[in-house]
Amino acid sequence: MATFILRLDDPGAAPGAPRLAVKDLLDVAGTPTTAGCAVVAATAQPATADAPCVAAARAAGARIVGKVNLHELAFGGTGINPHFGTPVNPLDPSRIPGGSSSGSAVAVATGEADVAIGTDTAGSVRTPSACCGIVGLKTSWGRIPTTGVWPLAPSLDTVGPMARDVAGVTLGMQLLEPGFTAQGVPATTVGRIRLPIRVDPVVDRAVDDLLAACGLDVVELVLPGWAAAVRAGGTVLFGEAWLSDRAVYEADADGLGDETRGRLEQGRSIPAAELAAARAHARRWRHELATVFAGVEVLALPTLPVLATRLDEPPPDSRFTNVPVNLAGLPALALPAPTDGPLPASVQLVGPRGCEPLLLATGAVLEAAALTLS
Repeated sequence: MATFILRLDDPGAAPGAPRLAVKDLLDVAGTPTTAGCAVVAATAQPATADAPCVAAARAAGARIVGKVNLHELAFGGTGINPHFGTPVNPLDPSRIPGGSSSGSAVAVATGEADVAIGTDTAGSVRTPSACCGIVGLKTSWGRIPTTGVWPLAPSLDTVGPMARDVAGVTLGMQLLEPGFTAQGVPATTVGRIRLPIRVDPVVDRAVDDLLAACGLDVVELVLPGWAAAVRAGGTVLFGEAWLSDRAVYEADADGLGDETRGRLEQGRSIPAAELAAARAHARRWRHELATVFAGVEVLALPTLPVLATRLDEPPPDSRFTNVPVNLAGLPALALPAPTDGPLPASVQLVGPRGCEPLLLATGAVLEAAALTLS
């Protein structure tokens, strides 16, 4: 397996301390940060200090068990890594683990960690959570500090916890954010988003059945600005990724994987004016969603439009399910939704900025209902 890039023994942790896996995009004192990239690893020096969110988790008693693998430079959704190998999806080894936080998802799904830290710029916590059948929380932009985290697209980058269940993700938030309280009240009104792309009927039915099993008041929604937010978010993602990783590309473009190199070249071709216009669109999009939340407490939609794809198949197109959420800077919780087959679908709940306790409380209701459907 290629789950861990580096295993660690944390002798300072107390017996029974929660085991924490850290995506190798975050600094851990005394270890190099590779960003899942051979070019970066070739010259990486041991970090002199923990990233603040890692330091917070350590101070809260977490035992760091290792730094885990990821999609190269966190710039992709499959988790396939040509340099460090691809973590094996425990639900089906023939399928992708999802990216970019692939090792984080696999570490908790296989029981090698109680909680894992992931990052989410365009779905990188939620996508692998969906593929591996676990729970992942994309936090509100700016809530968890990204200091000491290798950047991809700074105006979209977030840090969040991943675990096997909602309780584990709640623990993860308590590790990452000192003083976090999860005393939220579950939502009663949910806006069910219908996406402007084809969604596998198995996935749509799983989301609808789970919402129905909770007895929630579900309001059907079609958001006119969703597709435009996908386009603007993609422009920001690729444009800022080039600015973040230009030095890596210029140091050794041939040392990058083909996919990563091609994506960076796409970002290089985006004019500054186009990037500025996409950032301006983000402000309008946030305003549009604010009016939606005046009528519903949370939004619900599939985390991925299909089940986890096979390694040799075209990857799932997660832009329409995830990118608009990042562009708006909103929190989102992904959790399994049972199907009639061996693989679960995944539902994501999206809420206003700062409403992580609401999402976790509502997620616990969905999680309990899922047990009745399994």
